[in-house]
Amino acid sequence: MEGSNDISSLKDIKDLEDIKRLVDVFYDRIREDALLAPIFNGIIQDRWESHLNTMYTFWQTVLLGDHTYFGSPFVPHAKLPVDHVHFETWLKLFNQTVDELFQGRIASEAKWRADKMATMFETKIKHYQNSDFRNLL
Repeated sequence: MEGSNDISSLKDIKDLEDIKRLVDVFYDRIREDALLAPIFNGIIQDRWESHLNTMYTFWQTVLLGDHTYFGSPFVPHAKLPVDHVHFETWLKLFNQTVDELFQGRIASEAKWRADKMATMFETKIKHYQNSDFRNLL
C-alpha cells in the first residue's frame, strides 16, 4: 500500500504488526532525511534494533493500550541538538507515513498524539537548554 493514492483501501492500526510497520517505515524515512538523519544516526549509531523495539512498545502502549512500554520518554531526548524545524520535519514525516499506510480512528489518534508529543518535547527541550538546572536529569 505504501505510496498508494487510494486511501479507501487503507485499514486502521489494529495490532502490533501494524505498529511495527508504521515505526519501521517512519524510521527508514528518518534515517534518509537530510535534516534528521545526522542527529538520529549520530546518537543511535548501531543500536537501531534496540531503538525500534523501544518505539514498538511505546506506540503499542500509547495507541493500543497494551502496556508494554515502561520508561520516561523525555529523558533520552533532553540533550538533543534540535529546534522547531527538527520537530516540524519529524511531525511531517510521521503524518505522511500514517496517511500513506493507515486510515481510521487510531491512525488519526496517532497523528494527534505525535503532534502533542512534538509540542511538549520541543517546549521541554527549549526550557532545558535555557535552564540553569541541567543537572536535574
